[in-house]
Amino acid sequence: MAPDEEADELVAAAPDADALAAMLARRVSGEPLAWITGTTTFCGHTVGVRPGVYVPRWQSEVLARSACDLLPGRGTAVDLCTGAGAVALVLQAGRPGARVVATESDPVAAACARSNGVDVRIGDLDAPLPDDLAGRVYVLCGVLPYVPRDALHLLPRDVVAHEPRTALDGGEGGLDLITRAVTASTRWVAPGGWLLLEAGGGQFPAVRDLFARAGYERIRVLEDGDGDPRAVCGRLGPVGVRPD
Repeated sequence: MAPDEEADELVAAAPDADALAAMLARRVSGEPLAWITGTTTFCGHTVGVRPGVYVPRWQSEVLARSACDLLPGRGTAVDLCTGAGAVALVLQAGRPGARVVATESDPVAAACARSNGVDVRIGDLDAPLPDDLAGRVYVLCGVLPYVPRDALHLLPRDVVAHEPRTALDGGEGGLDLITRAVTASTRWVAPGGWLLLEAGGGQFPAVRDLFARAGYERIRVLEDGDGDPRAVCGRLGPVGVRPD
């Protein structure tokens, strides 16, 4: 966002000059704009974002839109590590007749997602999902932490200083949670259903291989609005056959 656009958002959110000065000081310190104004825009929807909660990025919009396109009108979707609930919110808005369930391990983020109208269950990855969803999820997606631990220091200074490390740290190679999610997904995704996970950098060949070994077909890489690879999408074999 351009500086003049940020200034306009701060002015619109501030009730008076003193509040504006305080908000400006927070922004100058590097605090995310969404924490200060209380909202951000994602796929055209206003998403509430509380301090301490990972701010949804526009680059993730391709995953959200693709997941919505794949979700039947009365299907079931799961959004792992939902954060503020942005992806789940897009799914709910685009498919109001569908069942959308989200998970989140951070109670602060979970409360934020609930305030955005998301049905979120607190727990690690897929652990809090209800048993009745097993084998019935048509779209399972997530923007999971995938930054390699030894590369966290290369992120923008403001991101490192302010945003929650748990939303960024993907372990030593960056694929810890993605690997777990792919492995766990075959319990939940229905035969013919879809898995969509965001990834980054040079991770896409490894993530595609994870999908293939778990039994996913029609695997493709989704590109964001800048044409950069952003997520991997795959369809579980129609008869649910998993290779050894």
